[in-house]
Amino acid sequence: MRNTSKMTTLENKFPLLAVEHGCIISKDADITVAFEVELPELYTVTGAEYEAIHGCWCKAIKVLPDYSVVHKQDWFIKERYKPELQKDDMSFLSRSFERHFNERPYLKHTCYLYLTKTTKERNRMQSNFSTLCRGHIIPKELDRETTTKFLEACEQFERIMNDSGLVRLRRLSTDEIVGTEGKTGLIERYFSLMPEGDTTLQDIELSAREMRIGDNRLCLHTLSDAEDLPGKVATDTRYEKLSTDRSDCPLSFASPVGLLLSCNHIYNQYVLIDNSEETLQKFEKSARNMQSLSRYSRSNSINREWIDQYLNEAHSYGLTSVRAHFNVMAWSDNAEELKHIRNDVGSQLASMECVPRHNTIDCPTLYWAAIPGNAADFPAEESFHTFIEQAVCLFTEETNYRSSLSPFGIKMVDRLTGKPLHLDISDLPMKRGITTNRNKFVLGPSGSGKSFFMNHLVRQYYEQGAHVVLVDTGNSYQGLCGIIRRKTGGADGVYFTYTEEKPISFNPFYTDDYIFDVEKKDSIKTLLLTLWKSEDDKVTKTESGELGSAVSAYIERIKADRSIVPSFNTFYEYMRDDYRKELVERDIKVEKSDFNIDNMLTTMRQYYRGGRYDFLLNSTENIDLLGKRFIVFEIDSIKENRELFPVVTIIIMEAFINKMRRLKGVRKQLIVEEAWKALSSANMAEYLRYMYKTVRKYYGEAIVVTQEVDDIISSPVVKESIINNSDCKILLDQRKYMNKFDQIQALLGLTEKEKGQILSINMANNPSRLYKEVWIGLGGTQSAVYATEVSAEEYLAYTTEETEKVEVYRLAEKLGGDIEAAIRQLAERRRNKETTNN
Repeated sequence: MRNTSKMTTLENKFPLLAVEHGCIISKDADITVAFEVELPELYTVTGAEYEAIHGCWCKAIKVLPDYSVVHKQDWFIKERYKPELQKDDMSFLSRSFERHFNERPYLKHTCYLYLTKTTKERNRMQSNFSTLCRGHIIPKELDRETTTKFLEACEQFERIMNDSGLVRLRRLSTDEIVGTEGKTGLIERYFSLMPEGDTTLQDIELSAREMRIGDNRLCLHTLSDAEDLPGKVATDTRYEKLSTDRSDCPLSFASPVGLLLSCNHIYNQYVLIDNSEETLQKFEKSARNMQSLSRYSRSNSINREWIDQYLNEAHSYGLTSVRAHFNVMAWSDNAEELKHIRNDVGSQLASMECVPRHNTIDCPTLYWAAIPGNAADFPAEESFHTFIEQAVCLFTEETNYRSSLSPFGIKMVDRLTGKPLHLDISDLPMKRGITTNRNKFVLGPSGSGKSFFMNHLVRQYYEQGAHVVLVDTGNSYQGLCGIIRRKTGGADGVYFTYTEEKPISFNPFYTDDYIFDVEKKDSIKTLLLTLWKSEDDKVTKTESGELGSAVSAYIERIKADRSIVPSFNTFYEYMRDDYRKELVERDIKVEKSDFNIDNMLTTMRQYYRGGRYDFLLNSTENIDLLGKRFIVFEIDSIKENRELFPVVTIIIMEAFINKMRRLKGVRKQLIVEEAWKALSSANMAEYLRYMYKTVRKYYGEAIVVTQEVDDIISSPVVKESIINNSDCKILLDQRKYMNKFDQIQALLGLTEKEKGQILSINMANNPSRLYKEVWIGLGGTQSAVYATEVSAEEYLAYTTEETEKVEVYRLAEKLGGDIEAAIRQLAERRRNKETTNN
């Protein structure tokens, strides 16, 4: 019996003949080269950069021969986050983080570009001549010369785009297009509307009412008429949600139908290149006809004016006439959801000031033309005449945040979708030449989430093998330190608190090998100057030189006579008894006004044996920073003491540097919270410069954390010694300082782009998620805003809220001091409470 059903096999209608050498060849002898496109990250591009990208697209399109088709295809697919729980050595808090994001939905974006060479006849075909409508497809022959020229033009196209530095094209191989036994190819994925994973070819139903692929119903909105477009198009548009009256957040003009449209969809963008001269001649002829017929109809006269205007633009500015078409193809397997999607797509197009057209008639032929490599099958009646510059304005130009391709890093969160990202802000930027050091400067007002971010950062650095030393003035790291101490049985997680009964002490003259290099001698000299001079006193060259000479002479003395115990006591005695005598006996006298040794000895008397601070610099037990990987010095109790505070801070930093020299090939991290204020005097500038230089040399990083804007604005030392030596800058919510931000911008050397990003922090947070945003800038060239979102367990470990800390410690006490168990129980209670409330 003859088959009378309106059904055929995909093989009968399949428009492609072969894929050879990475080129897709259709049965009509059209040749297509396919690329994967890497676009810049969302919210990180300036208006000028959007214009530069636009200019590159236009330049690249102009190198293609006549009767070519540029088909840019952006896939936006809903996916769910798969947690990384397979590692055996994952900590309790890392597992909590991964579980918190389990199955978190997000929109994944992949962008492809197809460059097709077709013929004059094919470029003019209408939908009724689509391969979908023809009974038999007879393969045509390819012309060798035309093919060679086209492939050369494609190489030029690729080079132009890659040279921009903003967009990157990567040519797809035959296996990526067709697929292999183990992996599906691009064409197969298109037919199943699944970008990744196992694909199953499904029935395709085409009818006047709707189009289906398997269970998915398609909904298509088209921009195929110039009348549906806005009066003006631009390379970018202001994104109001993240803009302020002092800053702009630009996005590409077509961004509303890109990542901002949160449903499964494909955005197809076509630029069809005809012979521009021929097209313009046709318009000239049409204009003359309209002129002749204008007496019979006013519309003919108006049309002639429009055509004249188009021709004038083309000739005045040397523009290339092309045809263009744009469509949004969305789908769902749920009829009710599809209604909402249809409304969402329509409203997003309307936000671009376009007229949304829900196309049901040409849906099958437009779906067919969007098959990778089948752009030549595009129905001509669905396109409109324009110029390259205007057409490219409707390209989407941004993508999701990307994870760093590095084994080391921290977990942050995409601010738009809430998907976790792996971010390397230490090693990869240095390898790429973006930064020259690993130092960081952190600025965030009280309540901005600064402590949370820092806890999150140091925990992950510690878990990846780093040695962490923290100088704190607010018990911010107590919870995390307690968890580490319990986990390591006291080997790590050491918490030093400065008390009168048990003060922190150190011996600056102690080295186990009696080796004192120039930097070590300089650091001792700077410490002694700090003990001697007040903040307002200026250190003269003579004072610095004499003290440096005294330190060198004392070191030679203790090297020669090992019976002398290196300490501040023996140094003081050497200065009092020997060096003062040597000064008197010199041929060239040193005036008291140049170097007053008596004044120095009197001032330093309090640190000598029997003085009120004699414990500080004469320690017999040196603080062991070598074996301990996580140490917190809590010095809140002395932060108001103007004498002790700077000395204790510098002692801790010097102890860190001493040990840092001995730990070869291990990452070291020194975090100084508000204690940096102790180092902000002019006398400390030299020491800070020395410390930053040494830290970089020994695979370390210094992180200074502050919350007071006025402190950094008023201190030149901070700018010269701290900010200028920190290539990574981290800022949290600065909106309360919006009126002062110009000063901060000047001090930190921020660009207008970076200013716009910083002022957008926390402006459009998702109310269904609990998080704070943070801006990370690297070397002035790379920057973005990320979210610090953590699990309930991490929240309880990091919290600085007194009531929450008390709750954790009370429960831990009941559980025999097990903070981890207490946090588990409290986190579970919170989750159960939230579930009940919802």
